[in-house]
Amino acid sequence: MTTTMQQHPTTRGAAIQLRGVSKVFGTGDTKVTAIDTVSLDLPYGELVLLVGPSGCGKTTLISIVAGLLDASAGEVSVLEHNLTRMGGNRKVRFRGANIGFVFQQYNLLPALTAVENASVPLLIAGWSRPKAIEKASDLLASVGLGSRLKSYPSQLSGGQQQRVAIARALVHEPRLLVCDEPTAALDAASGRTVMDLIRQVAVQPDRAVIVVTHDSRVYDFGDRIVSMADGKVVELLGKGQRPHE
Repeated sequence: MTTTMQQHPTTRGAAIQLRGVSKVFGTGDTKVTAIDTVSLDLPYGELVLLVGPSGCGKTTLISIVAGLLDASAGEVSVLEHNLTRMGGNRKVRFRGANIGFVFQQYNLLPALTAVENASVPLLIAGWSRPKAIEKASDLLASVGLGSRLKSYPSQLSGGQQQRVAIARALVHEPRLLVCDEPTAALDAASGRTVMDLIRQVAVQPDRAVIVVTHDSRVYDFGDRIVSMADGKVVELLGKGQRPHE
């Protein structure tokens, strides 16, 4: 079968482009279809919320978009590069250079200070420690933690730890930010602060942001909402609209 899609890069201009994407786990009696022929285009410069009940496929879908899982079928284009045809080593390098991750659990290293945690991606990328610390310090200051650079995670509130996690995710200037339930462990005020930071720092004309959330309190932060059920996209809503419960 022939295809018109180029290997690297594509030229259609969407930050995220999915065509007939499916993901199947297991075989025979244990076969489970987690993602069922999803097609979707998401532009640059927007914060997209991915919502739906537990088990509907949200985390599986963002794992495919982020190159952590391979699709069983379909085409996946991210930042105008075709992940479907990208080899494993190249995909790892692409992910490290272009994608940042924020998780519900923060995943900070307890023995490192806030600035050391935020500098980890730069150190992995080969930056010198002084330059990595300098850039991480500037970014932490931009998210309101300039006075807590030397604090350890145990000395920070949940909201402060999540801000460190956001700084760590953004310190290498990724073009795609993927957030999995970033407000789930936070109270309402801290959750809105975190979402506001994600909008301010990460939503740029050459970037894209996807946030998986069950938190209806932050729906108004989304430029669009993608609602899923049973592995399918069932609604695609614009700003100000809310999915059917």
